[in-house]
Amino acid sequence: MTASWPYPRWVAHRGAGKLAPENTLAAFRLGARHGYRMFECDAKLSADGVVFLMHDATLDRTTNGTGIGGDRPWSELSQLDAGGWHSRAYAGEPLPTLGSLARFCIANDHFLNIEIKPTPGLEQRTGEVVAEQAARLFAGRTPPLLTSFRPESLLGAMRTAPQLPRGLLLDTLWDGWFDYATKLQCAALVCNHALWDAALVRKARDAGLRCVSYTANDDWAAQRLLALGTDAVITDRVDLFPPT
Repeated sequence: MTASWPYPRWVAHRGAGKLAPENTLAAFRLGARHGYRMFECDAKLSADGVVFLMHDATLDRTTNGTGIGGDRPWSELSQLDAGGWHSRAYAGEPLPTLGSLARFCIANDHFLNIEIKPTPGLEQRTGEVVAEQAARLFAGRTPPLLTSFRPESLLGAMRTAPQLPRGLLLDTLWDGWFDYATKLQCAALVCNHALWDAALVRKARDAGLRCVSYTANDDWAAQRLLALGTDAVITDRVDLFPPT
C-alpha cells in the first residue's frame, strides 16, 4: 500500500536552484515568486547544536568563511555572508536556521523536503536533532519529508520522530539499498533522475514507496520522469518548469 502523499509534483532545489544563493531565505522567496510550493533544503548541525542550512561540509564554496561548518558555533556562522559568492545583489545574505525556514514555509503554506546533510562523524546525531526540531516546528502541519544519503541519519530520525516521513537518497543502486529502505520504513525513494526506469518504478511501487527524482533540469529529462509516473521532481530550473 503506497503511503499518503500530500506533496506537490515540483520541488525547488535548495530554494531557487541556481538563480539565488542556495539554502538562503532569499532563494526560497525567489522560488515562491516563481510559484513553487515545495522546497528542498540541506540541514546540518553547528558545533553547539543549532540546525542550519548548508550543503557542503566546508564553508568555502557558499560563504566567506573557511573550514568545516559543523566545527563552528552558531554565533560565528550567523555572521557569515552566504550570498556574496553568488552575486553582488545578494551580498550579506545570512545562513538561515531550520527554524527561520520553517516559519517562512508555515506562514505561506509551503511544503518542505529536508535533506539531512551531516558533518562526517555526526550522521546519527544529526538525524536525531533535525527530526526533533522538524517535528516540533511543524506540529499540527503537513510534516516535512526527511531525506538523506546516509542510512544512519535516517535511523536517528526514525527513532526520534517516527511519525515524520522519510526518504532514502540514492545516486547509485548500491548493494542493500532496498533492504535499508524497508528497514527504515521509508515513504519514498529519492533517486538521481537517470536511475529511474519502468522496472525501478515498479519495484518501488510494489514496496509502497513513492518515486522522487533529483535534479532534473532539462525538459527531456522532466518529460521522461512524468511519463514514468514518478511522484515528484526536484529541479534547479524554477524559471523553466511551471509548478503543478
